[in-house]
Amino acid sequence: MTEKQLSRIEDAACPTCGSCAGMFTANSMNCLTEAVGMGLPGNGTIPAVMSARIRLAKEAGMQILRLLENNIRPSDIMTDQAFKNALAVDMALGCSTNTVLHLPAMAREANVTIDLDLINEISKATPHLCSLSPAGQHHLEDLNRAGGVTAVMKELSGAGLIETDCLTVTGNTVEENLITVRNLDDTVIRSTDNPYHHEGGLAILFGNLAPEGGVVKQSAVLDEMLRHEGPARVFDSEEDATQAIMGGHIKKGDVIVIRYEGPRGGPGMREMLTPTSAIAGMKLDTHVALLTDGRFSGGTRGAAIGHISPEAMQKGPIAIVEEGDRIAIDIPAKTLTLKVPDSEIEQRFLKWSPPEPKITHGYIARYARSVSSASEGAVVK
Repeated sequence: MTEKQLSRIEDAACPTCGSCAGMFTANSMNCLTEAVGMGLPGNGTIPAVMSARIRLAKEAGMQILRLLENNIRPSDIMTDQAFKNALAVDMALGCSTNTVLHLPAMAREANVTIDLDLINEISKATPHLCSLSPAGQHHLEDLNRAGGVTAVMKELSGAGLIETDCLTVTGNTVEENLITVRNLDDTVIRSTDNPYHHEGGLAILFGNLAPEGGVVKQSAVLDEMLRHEGPARVFDSEEDATQAIMGGHIKKGDVIVIRYEGPRGGPGMREMLTPTSAIAGMKLDTHVALLTDGRFSGGTRGAAIGHISPEAMQKGPIAIVEEGDRIAIDIPAKTLTLKVPDSEIEQRFLKWSPPEPKITHGYIARYARSVSSASEGAVVK
Protein backbone atom coordinates (compact mmCIF):
# COMPACT_ATOMS: atom_id res chain seq x y z
CA MET A 1 0.00 0.00 0.00
CA THR A 2 1.03 3.60 -0.35
CA GLU A 3 2.04 5.85 2.54
CA LYS A 4 -1.20 7.80 2.00
CA GLN A 5 -3.30 4.64 2.33
CA LEU A 6 -1.40 3.62 5.47
CA SER A 7 -1.95 7.08 6.96
CA ARG A 8 -5.71 6.85 6.33
CA ILE A 9 -5.86 3.49 8.13
CA GLU A 10 -3.83 4.83 11.06
CA ASP A 11 -6.03 7.90 11.39
CA ALA A 12 -9.19 5.78 11.47
CA ALA A 13 -7.90 2.90 13.61
CA CYS A 14 -8.66 4.42 17.04
CA PRO A 15 -11.57 6.81 16.47
CA THR A 16 -12.42 7.53 20.14
CA CYS A 17 -10.74 7.99 23.50
CA GLY A 18 -10.26 5.15 25.97
CA SER A 19 -8.39 1.88 25.86
CA CYS A 20 -8.63 -0.66 23.03
CA ALA A 21 -12.02 -2.38 23.24
CA GLY A 22 -10.81 -5.98 23.64
CA MET A 23 -9.82 -8.03 26.67
CA PHE A 24 -6.26 -6.77 26.43
CA THR A 25 -4.01 -5.98 29.38
CA ALA A 26 -5.44 -2.58 30.38
CA ASN A 27 -9.04 -3.78 30.32
CA SER A 28 -8.08 -7.09 31.93
CA MET A 29 -6.55 -5.38 34.95
CA ASN A 30 -9.36 -2.83 35.14
CA CYS A 31 -11.88 -5.70 35.30
CA LEU A 32 -9.78 -7.56 37.86
CA THR A 33 -9.45 -4.43 40.00
CA GLU A 34 -13.22 -4.58 40.24
CA ALA A 35 -13.22 -8.35 40.81
CA VAL A 36 -10.69 -8.17 43.66
CA GLY A 37 -12.93 -5.58 45.33
CA MET A 38 -10.86 -2.43 44.76
CA GLY A 39 -13.05 -0.87 42.04
CA LEU A 40 -16.71 0.17 42.15
CA PRO A 41 -19.19 -1.88 40.08
CA GLY A 42 -18.87 -0.82 36.44
CA ASN A 43 -15.25 0.25 36.84
CA GLY A 44 -13.96 -2.49 34.55
CA THR A 45 -16.28 -2.06 31.58
CA ILE A 46 -18.02 1.33 31.29
CA PRO A 47 -16.81 2.91 28.00
CA ALA A 48 -14.76 6.09 28.29
CA VAL A 49 -17.23 8.12 26.21
CA MET A 50 -20.27 7.42 28.41
CA SER A 51 -21.57 9.87 31.00
CA ALA A 52 -21.72 6.88 33.36
CA ARG A 53 -17.90 6.89 33.43
CA ILE A 54 -17.85 10.51 34.61
CA ARG A 55 -20.49 9.76 37.24
CA LEU A 56 -18.50 6.74 38.41
CA ALA A 57 -15.41 8.90 38.83
CA LYS A 58 -17.35 11.28 41.09
CA GLU A 59 -18.84 8.37 43.03
CA ALA A 60 -15.35 6.92 43.49
CA GLY A 61 -14.10 10.17 45.02
CA MET A 62 -17.05 10.29 47.40
CA GLN A 63 -16.60 6.62 48.32
CA ILE A 64 -12.93 7.14 49.19
CA LEU A 65 -14.04 9.55 51.93
CA ARG A 66 -16.59 7.02 53.24
CA LEU A 67 -13.89 4.33 53.35
CA LEU A 68 -11.66 6.72 55.27
CA GLU A 69 -14.45 7.50 57.75
CA ASN A 70 -15.11 3.80 58.30
CA ASN A 71 -11.39 2.90 58.47
CA ILE A 72 -11.71 0.37 55.63
CA ARG A 73 -8.25 -0.15 54.17
CA PRO A 74 -6.89 -1.94 51.10
CA SER A 75 -5.53 -4.69 53.35
CA ASP A 76 -9.09 -5.37 54.56
CA ILE A 77 -10.19 -5.91 50.97
CA MET A 78 -7.21 -7.52 49.21
CA THR A 79 -7.28 -10.82 51.07
CA ASP A 80 -6.24 -14.28 49.97
CA GLN A 81 -9.82 -15.12 48.99
CA ALA A 82 -10.29 -11.83 47.14
CA PHE A 83 -7.33 -12.65 44.89
CA LYS A 84 -8.78 -16.11 44.27
CA ASN A 85 -12.02 -14.40 43.21
CA ALA A 86 -10.02 -12.20 40.83
CA LEU A 87 -8.32 -15.26 39.35
CA ALA A 88 -11.69 -16.96 38.83
CA VAL A 89 -12.98 -13.88 36.97
CA ASP A 90 -9.69 -13.79 35.03
CA MET A 91 -10.36 -17.33 33.80
CA ALA A 92 -14.03 -16.67 33.00
CA LEU A 93 -13.21 -13.56 30.96
CA GLY A 94 -10.14 -14.94 29.16
CA CYS A 95 -7.92 -12.07 30.29
CA SER A 96 -4.42 -11.10 29.16
CA THR A 97 -1.42 -13.26 30.04
CA ASN A 98 0.01 -10.17 31.73
CA THR A 99 -2.42 -10.66 34.61
CA VAL A 100 -0.11 -13.51 35.66
CA LEU A 101 2.51 -10.82 36.33
CA HIS A 102 0.30 -8.12 37.80
CA LEU A 103 -1.91 -10.13 40.18
CA PRO A 104 1.01 -11.89 41.94
CA ALA A 105 2.83 -8.54 42.19
CA MET A 106 -0.25 -6.88 43.72
CA ALA A 107 -0.75 -9.85 46.04
CA ARG A 108 2.84 -9.63 47.25
CA GLU A 109 2.25 -6.03 48.36
CA ALA A 110 -0.78 -7.29 50.33
CA ASN A 111 1.24 -10.14 51.90
CA VAL A 112 -0.72 -12.71 49.91
CA THR A 113 1.01 -15.46 47.93
CA ILE A 114 -0.17 -16.48 44.47
CA ASP A 115 1.83 -19.31 42.96
CA LEU A 116 1.44 -20.58 39.42
CA ASP A 117 0.06 -23.95 40.55
CA LEU A 118 -2.86 -22.07 42.10
CA ILE A 119 -3.57 -20.40 38.76
CA ASN A 120 -3.81 -23.81 37.05
CA GLU A 121 -5.99 -25.10 39.88
CA ILE A 122 -8.47 -22.22 39.51
CA SER A 123 -8.32 -22.39 35.71
CA LYS A 124 -9.22 -26.09 35.78
CA ALA A 125 -12.25 -25.42 37.98
CA THR A 126 -13.49 -22.24 36.26
CA PRO A 127 -15.19 -22.33 32.85
CA HIS A 128 -14.46 -19.73 30.18
CA LEU A 129 -17.72 -17.75 29.86
CA CYS A 130 -16.90 -14.75 27.63
CA SER A 131 -15.37 -14.85 24.15
CA LEU A 132 -13.92 -11.37 23.92
CA SER A 133 -11.52 -9.83 21.41
CA PRO A 134 -8.82 -10.86 20.49
CA ALA A 135 -10.05 -14.44 20.98
CA GLY A 136 -13.70 -13.78 20.07
CA GLN A 137 -16.15 -11.42 18.40
CA HIS A 138 -17.44 -9.53 21.46
CA HIS A 139 -15.90 -6.37 22.90
CA LEU A 140 -15.87 -4.52 26.21
CA GLU A 141 -18.96 -2.49 25.37
CA ASP A 142 -20.82 -5.78 24.80
CA LEU A 143 -19.67 -7.07 28.19
CA ASN A 144 -20.74 -3.79 29.79
CA ARG A 145 -24.17 -3.99 28.12
CA ALA A 146 -24.58 -7.56 29.37
CA GLY A 147 -23.99 -6.54 32.97
CA GLY A 148 -20.22 -6.25 33.23
CA VAL A 149 -17.92 -7.86 35.75
CA THR A 150 -20.61 -8.18 38.41
CA ALA A 151 -22.78 -10.22 36.02
CA VAL A 152 -19.84 -12.55 35.42
CA MET A 153 -19.35 -12.85 39.18
CA LYS A 154 -23.06 -13.60 39.57
CA GLU A 155 -22.74 -16.52 37.14
CA LEU A 156 -19.67 -17.81 38.97
CA SER A 157 -21.25 -17.40 42.41
CA GLY A 158 -24.23 -19.50 41.30
CA ALA A 159 -21.81 -22.38 40.69
CA GLY A 160 -19.96 -21.79 43.96
CA LEU A 161 -16.82 -20.65 42.15
CA ILE A 162 -16.22 -17.42 44.08
CA GLU A 163 -16.31 -16.49 47.76
CA THR A 164 -19.12 -13.99 48.33
CA ASP A 165 -18.34 -12.79 51.86
CA CYS A 166 -15.29 -10.76 50.75
CA LEU A 167 -15.41 -7.04 51.59
CA THR A 168 -15.24 -4.54 48.68
CA VAL A 169 -14.78 -0.78 48.28
CA THR A 170 -18.55 -0.35 48.19
CA GLY A 171 -18.40 -1.05 51.93
CA ASN A 172 -20.48 -4.15 51.27
CA THR A 173 -19.57 -7.76 50.61
CA VAL A 174 -19.52 -9.36 47.18
CA GLU A 175 -22.79 -11.10 48.04
CA GLU A 176 -24.48 -7.79 48.88
CA ASN A 177 -23.16 -6.22 45.68
CA LEU A 178 -24.65 -9.05 43.60
CA ILE A 179 -28.18 -9.07 45.05
CA THR A 180 -29.79 -7.06 42.22
CA VAL A 181 -27.35 -8.08 39.48
CA ARG A 182 -28.41 -10.28 36.56
CA ASN A 183 -26.98 -11.40 33.27
CA LEU A 184 -28.63 -9.29 30.57
CA ASP A 185 -27.25 -11.19 27.57
CA ASP A 186 -26.30 -14.85 27.82
CA THR A 187 -24.76 -14.77 24.37
CA VAL A 188 -22.07 -12.44 25.74
CA ILE A 189 -21.82 -13.91 29.25
CA ARG A 190 -22.59 -17.60 28.98
CA SER A 191 -23.80 -19.62 31.93
CA THR A 192 -21.48 -22.05 33.69
CA ASP A 193 -23.60 -24.84 32.17
CA ASN A 194 -22.87 -23.63 28.63
CA PRO A 195 -19.31 -22.21 28.57
CA TYR A 196 -17.08 -21.57 25.59
CA HIS A 197 -14.51 -23.84 27.24
CA HIS A 198 -14.75 -25.96 30.37
CA GLU A 199 -11.39 -24.62 31.57
CA GLY A 200 -10.38 -21.02 32.13
CA GLY A 201 -8.70 -18.70 29.67
CA LEU A 202 -5.13 -19.07 30.95
CA ALA A 203 -2.86 -22.07 31.48
CA ILE A 204 0.56 -22.44 33.08
CA LEU A 205 2.87 -24.93 31.38
CA PHE A 206 5.73 -26.69 33.17
CA GLY A 207 8.54 -28.93 31.97
CA ASN A 208 12.29 -29.14 31.51
CA LEU A 209 12.15 -26.00 29.36
CA ALA A 210 10.13 -24.06 31.95
CA PRO A 211 10.80 -25.49 35.44
CA GLU A 212 9.10 -22.49 37.07
CA GLY A 213 6.39 -22.24 34.41
CA GLY A 214 5.32 -20.35 31.31
CA VAL A 215 1.90 -18.82 30.56
CA VAL A 216 -0.38 -19.11 27.53
CA LYS A 217 -3.82 -17.68 26.77
CA GLN A 218 -5.29 -21.07 25.93
CA SER A 219 -8.69 -19.62 25.07
CA ALA A 220 -7.05 -17.83 22.11
CA VAL A 221 -5.24 -20.92 20.77
CA LEU A 222 -6.78 -22.76 17.84
CA ASP A 223 -7.53 -26.43 18.45
CA GLU A 224 -4.90 -27.59 15.98
CA MET A 225 -2.17 -25.78 17.94
CA LEU A 226 -3.10 -27.01 21.42
CA ARG A 227 -0.56 -29.77 20.84
CA HIS A 228 2.44 -29.02 18.67
CA GLU A 229 5.96 -30.28 18.16
CA GLY A 230 8.57 -28.74 15.92
CA PRO A 231 12.16 -27.57 15.48
CA ALA A 232 13.40 -24.61 17.48
CA ARG A 233 14.27 -21.40 15.65
CA VAL A 234 16.36 -19.53 18.19
CA PHE A 235 16.77 -15.73 18.51
CA ASP A 236 18.44 -13.69 21.23
CA SER A 237 16.27 -10.61 20.74
CA GLU A 238 12.81 -9.57 19.59
CA GLU A 239 14.31 -7.62 16.69
CA ASP A 240 16.17 -10.62 15.28
CA ALA A 241 13.05 -12.78 15.47
CA THR A 242 10.90 -10.13 13.81
CA GLN A 243 13.41 -9.74 10.97
CA ALA A 244 13.36 -13.51 10.36
CA ILE A 245 9.56 -13.67 10.38
CA MET A 246 9.15 -10.69 8.05
CA GLY A 247 11.91 -12.06 5.80
CA GLY A 248 10.03 -15.31 5.24
CA HIS A 249 12.60 -17.47 7.05
CA ILE A 250 10.06 -19.09 9.41
CA LYS A 251 8.35 -22.19 8.06
CA LYS A 252 5.18 -24.01 9.04
CA GLY A 253 5.80 -26.26 12.03
CA ASP A 254 8.62 -24.14 13.50
CA VAL A 255 8.82 -23.19 17.19
CA ILE A 256 10.22 -19.68 17.49
CA VAL A 257 12.28 -19.11 20.65
CA ILE A 258 12.99 -15.53 21.73
CA ARG A 259 15.23 -15.27 24.80
CA TYR A 260 17.12 -12.68 26.84
CA GLU A 261 13.94 -10.56 26.88
CA GLY A 262 12.86 -11.43 30.44
CA PRO A 263 12.69 -9.14 33.50
CA ARG A 264 16.47 -9.19 33.92
CA GLY A 265 17.59 -9.85 30.36
CA GLY A 266 15.30 -7.34 28.59
CA PRO A 267 15.59 -5.69 30.95
CA GLY A 268 11.95 -5.17 31.79
CA MET A 269 10.00 -7.63 29.61
CA ARG A 270 9.00 -5.67 26.52
CA GLU A 271 5.68 -6.84 25.13
CA MET A 272 6.17 -8.70 21.90
CA LEU A 273 3.29 -7.47 19.80
CA THR A 274 5.43 -7.07 16.68
CA PRO A 275 6.52 -10.70 16.17
CA THR A 276 3.16 -12.14 17.24
CA SER A 277 1.32 -9.76 14.91
CA ALA A 278 3.69 -10.63 12.09
CA ILE A 279 3.04 -14.35 12.63
CA ALA A 280 -0.72 -13.78 12.50
CA GLY A 281 -0.49 -11.38 9.56
CA MET A 282 1.52 -13.91 7.53
CA LYS A 283 -1.10 -16.63 8.26
CA LEU A 284 1.35 -18.67 10.32
CA ASP A 285 -0.54 -18.57 13.64
CA THR A 286 -2.19 -21.93 12.86
CA HIS A 287 1.20 -23.54 12.16
CA VAL A 288 3.88 -21.81 14.28
CA ALA A 289 4.39 -21.53 18.05
CA LEU A 290 6.35 -18.81 19.83
CA LEU A 291 8.14 -19.23 23.17
CA THR A 292 9.83 -16.44 25.10
CA ASP A 293 11.07 -15.45 28.52
CA GLY A 294 9.58 -12.04 27.71
CA ARG A 295 5.90 -11.18 27.67
CA PHE A 296 3.14 -10.50 25.17
CA SER A 297 0.58 -7.84 24.42
CA GLY A 298 -2.88 -8.72 25.67
CA GLY A 299 -3.87 -8.60 21.99
CA THR A 300 -1.79 -11.69 21.22
CA ARG A 301 -3.50 -14.86 20.05
CA GLY A 302 -2.23 -18.27 19.00
CA ALA A 303 0.28 -20.63 20.61
CA ALA A 304 2.33 -17.84 22.16
CA ILE A 305 3.86 -18.97 25.46
CA GLY A 306 5.54 -16.29 27.54
CA HIS A 307 7.15 -15.60 30.92
CA ILE A 308 9.21 -18.79 30.59
CA SER A 309 11.00 -19.09 33.91
CA PRO A 310 13.75 -19.10 34.93
CA GLU A 311 14.62 -16.67 32.16
CA ALA A 312 17.73 -17.09 30.01
CA MET A 313 19.64 -14.40 31.91
CA GLN A 314 19.07 -16.36 35.15
CA LYS A 315 20.40 -19.61 33.67
CA GLY A 316 17.02 -20.96 32.68
CA PRO A 317 17.02 -23.91 30.25
CA ILE A 318 15.74 -21.61 27.49
CA ALA A 319 19.32 -20.23 27.44
CA ILE A 320 20.80 -23.45 26.04
CA VAL A 321 18.19 -24.27 23.37
CA GLU A 322 19.92 -24.72 20.00
CA GLU A 323 18.66 -24.28 16.46
CA GLY A 324 16.78 -27.39 15.37
CA ASP A 325 16.13 -28.85 18.83
CA ARG A 326 12.71 -30.49 19.01
CA ILE A 327 10.25 -28.77 21.34
CA ALA A 328 6.92 -30.34 22.32
CA ILE A 329 3.99 -28.23 23.52
CA ASP A 330 0.96 -29.88 25.11
CA ILE A 331 -1.40 -27.21 26.45
CA PRO A 332 -4.14 -29.62 27.68
CA ALA A 333 -1.48 -31.55 29.64
CA LYS A 334 0.16 -28.26 30.78
CA THR A 335 3.62 -29.37 29.59
CA LEU A 336 6.48 -27.74 27.69
CA THR A 337 9.33 -30.08 26.83
CA LEU A 338 12.76 -29.62 25.28
CA LYS A 339 13.39 -33.03 23.71
CA VAL A 340 17.07 -33.11 24.56
CA PRO A 341 18.61 -35.63 27.02
CA ASP A 342 19.35 -34.33 30.51
CA SER A 343 23.03 -35.20 30.05
CA GLU A 344 23.19 -33.01 26.93
CA ILE A 345 21.49 -30.14 28.74
CA GLU A 346 24.09 -30.41 31.53
CA GLN A 347 26.94 -30.38 29.00
CA ARG A 348 25.55 -27.29 27.30
CA PHE A 349 25.32 -25.46 30.60
CA LEU A 350 29.00 -26.19 31.28
CA LYS A 351 29.83 -24.16 28.17
CA TRP A 352 27.24 -21.42 28.79
CA SER A 353 27.89 -18.02 30.28
CA PRO A 354 25.47 -15.09 30.44
CA PRO A 355 25.87 -12.31 27.89
CA GLU A 356 26.83 -8.82 28.94
CA PRO A 357 23.85 -6.84 30.31
CA LYS A 358 22.23 -4.62 27.69
CA ILE A 359 22.22 -1.68 30.10
CA THR A 360 25.08 -1.32 32.58
CA HIS A 361 24.37 1.93 34.45
CA GLY A 362 21.57 3.94 36.00
CA TYR A 363 18.22 2.88 37.40
CA ILE A 364 17.48 0.29 34.71
CA ALA A 365 20.73 -1.53 35.53
CA ARG A 366 19.81 -1.46 39.22
CA TYR A 367 16.35 -2.83 38.33
CA ALA A 368 17.89 -5.66 36.29
CA ARG A 369 20.11 -6.67 39.21
CA SER A 370 17.26 -6.78 41.74
CA VAL A 371 14.18 -7.91 39.80
CA SER A 372 12.65 -11.32 40.56
CA SER A 373 11.63 -14.05 38.16
CA ALA A 374 8.45 -13.56 36.14
CA SER A 375 7.05 -16.55 38.03
CA GLU A 376 7.02 -14.30 41.12
CA GLY A 377 5.48 -11.32 39.33
CA ALA A 378 8.77 -9.69 38.22
CA VAL A 379 8.89 -7.61 41.39
CA VAL A 380 11.88 -5.67 42.65
CA LYS A 381 13.30 -7.33 45.73
